[in-house]
Amino acid sequence: MKTTAFTKTYSRRAVLSLPELELLKGEITAIIGPNGSGKSTFAKILAGIERADHKKPIISGATVGYLPQKSFPFRMSTERNIMQNGNDSAHAKELMAALGIDALAKQSAKKLSGGETARMALCRILMRRYDLLILDEPTTAMDMESTLAAEKLIREACKKQDCALVLITHSVSQARRIADRVIVLHQGVLIEQGQTDQVLNTPNQEQTRQFLEFYGV
Repeated sequence: MKTTAFTKTYSRRAVLSLPELELLKGEITAIIGPNGSGKSTFAKILAGIERADHKKPIISGATVGYLPQKSFPFRMSTERNIMQNGNDSAHAKELMAALGIDALAKQSAKKLSGGETARMALCRILMRRYDLLILDEPTTAMDMESTLAAEKLIREACKKQDCALVLITHSVSQARRIADRVIVLHQGVLIEQGQTDQVLNTPNQEQTRQFLEFYGV
């Protein structure tokens, strides 16, 4: 599927200017770049939460799932929170077990820790199938063990659903572990894209090299 080229400005200040992009089904595209490069704004516009300057959706004809950076629980049990996005209880139990929160199924979601809430929210978004799934920093609040379990689940869901998955991440290591392709943003502009190993091992742009060097890659 393809996005349209678009720009986004706030108070006459350009924050994003991106060309047409192709997002392939069954593949994970990681969006990386420094803080303030426009990653989360891109996710919101792609999801339809915000509008580009031309006021039109940048992708059409696709079912879209979006997990925002800040997870939130409803005032109900963990399991009921997850099943707000689908009524397959067996699937909900499988997801909770995969992320190690099955013992918390009947507990009030308001009592979950930050990492547990993040795992609950990931389970909830994965209850449905989408043509395009956008995850904005889904593992930031998780510890190492939970992050690796979440990455495995994300990878499996992408392949099983045959969806195009866009992963916004601050972690270059995470992009290396699970992404098929990488897009690098710098000051709201796409400066590099390609296969993960190619971009991370032999970047073409000096800004990309500096970014990777700073993050120890």
